[in-house]
Amino acid sequence: MALVVAFVALVVIAAWAFNAVIGYGVAGLVAALVFALGASALSYWKSDAIALAMSHAKPADPTEYARFHNVVEGLCIAAGLPKPRLYVVDDPAPNAFATGRNPKHAALAVTTGLLEKMNRVELEGVMAHELGHVKNYDILVSTLAVTLVGVIALMSDWALRFVFWGGSRRRNDSGGGGAGGVVALLGFVLLILTPLVAKLMQFAISRRREALADVSGITLTRYPPGLISALEKLRDDDTVVHSGSRATAHLWIEAPVARVESEGKLAWLGRMFNTHPPLDERIAALREL
Repeated sequence: MALVVAFVALVVIAAWAFNAVIGYGVAGLVAALVFALGASALSYWKSDAIALAMSHAKPADPTEYARFHNVVEGLCIAAGLPKPRLYVVDDPAPNAFATGRNPKHAALAVTTGLLEKMNRVELEGVMAHELGHVKNYDILVSTLAVTLVGVIALMSDWALRFVFWGGSRRRNDSGGGGAGGVVALLGFVLLILTPLVAKLMQFAISRRREALADVSGITLTRYPPGLISALEKLRDDDTVVHSGSRATAHLWIEAPVARVESEGKLAWLGRMFNTHPPLDERIAALREL
């Protein structure tokens, strides 16, 4: 809950900074705060739908994807969780993610590549990992991060464009001097820093919770080799999810961005902003259990 409050607070700070830059006084601040709080509320209720839409996920037909449904149903019974909505992403790269605001409103999405390349034991390991996210309420924070980080970046982009192309109202009215100029400068600095802070929060959340979900998954299946084998297949596979993006990268069991040169030309950027611990580290940690 503290992480959710921190994200919302960051959005409010970005809204204040946005108004400080454009210089529309109390009316502008109220409008910016209403926008920020409205975006936060929308993120809470609809961020799962946004994440699924961004990933081009479609509902998993119970007949066509019977094994997927059966595996998740068995694990949910063992974990005491309601069965989440199941989705499939048509992509040859093996990957999966969980989203939603709580266990009663959760969804699991897998790629067709994961269903094709994982045997039943490995699929159970991956699904147990994702249900670990659901049970630990990681899905709320992770899914909120998708939209709230986007809102912060959007306000920052709007304000910076406003400054460069139009100039703030406060600066135009008063020449940028005195306390008004100081506030505008502070707002400008905050608008630059808040998206970076939001991204760092996103990275920290994902890295810590991925390791916890690995352990939760093993606790559920009581068979570490299943998840270990699945992670090894993910490590050795050099395909990248086409519908993955940096906005949703932290949701997936493996970040859907290029990390080595064979996976894409921007591999160096993927390594720099990787939201997940290295797969080798995760595998080594599971071998010690």
